[in-house]
Amino acid sequence: MIEIRNVSKRYAKGNLAVNNISFDVPSGEIFGFLGPNGAGKTTTIKMIVGLLEQNQGHILVNGIDTLEEPLKVKEQIAYVPDNPVLYERLRGTEYLAFVADMFRMAPEVRDAKINEYATMFNLRNDLQDMIGTYSHGMQQKLALIAALIHEPDVFILDEPMVGLDPKSSFSLKEHMRARCEEGKTVFFSTHVLDVAERICDRIAIINKGKIIAIGTMDELRENHEGTLEKMFLELTQ
Repeated sequence: MIEIRNVSKRYAKGNLAVNNISFDVPSGEIFGFLGPNGAGKTTTIKMIVGLLEQNQGHILVNGIDTLEEPLKVKEQIAYVPDNPVLYERLRGTEYLAFVADMFRMAPEVRDAKINEYATMFNLRNDLQDMIGTYSHGMQQKLALIAALIHEPDVFILDEPMVGLDPKSSFSLKEHMRARCEEGKTVFFSTHVLDVAERICDRIAIINKGKIIAIGTMDELRENHEGTLEKMFLELTQ
């Protein structure tokens, strides 16, 4: 699970990107994190995964503090950024083997997982090619496979559907739900609000660095009518 307690992040120029936010994401939940551009979504995600340090507050992943034991936290999570940067001079198989070896996966387990996920994302026939020749969508698939192969407890995905074809997008959503049914946690941001409305157990909306709404769709509808898209536009305008 993820616990965020009174977290703030101020950048060098004094801009307060995240302003004293607190919430929990329990195990077994798909949690959607929504907000307009510049609202603090990616900053929050980068603090959770250890790419940024907060100026205030605590973030815990499965009870482990991200600042006190960052390597232990990284062992618990999979992270796919909104714009993955891959090693373009490696072949797809080489990159996946490199990532799997960092997580000390046994070779036979590694190879089985690569085959499983490459099949799921229809990338098996391209893994021997150089990553630099991949389209944006293929690179997104490779980044997802690299994040999933070690079967982490917590999946953190920033705009994971961007660039995916409909079949791969459907497969990813099915996989997210299956992992949650095993007790794992999925935390993801998206601008595709109808997807968030359909698959998320709970949703948080951040705007100007503050959480302005959080809850299930039924809970959100207690104060706002209509679709998630309509709620989002009313809350963030």
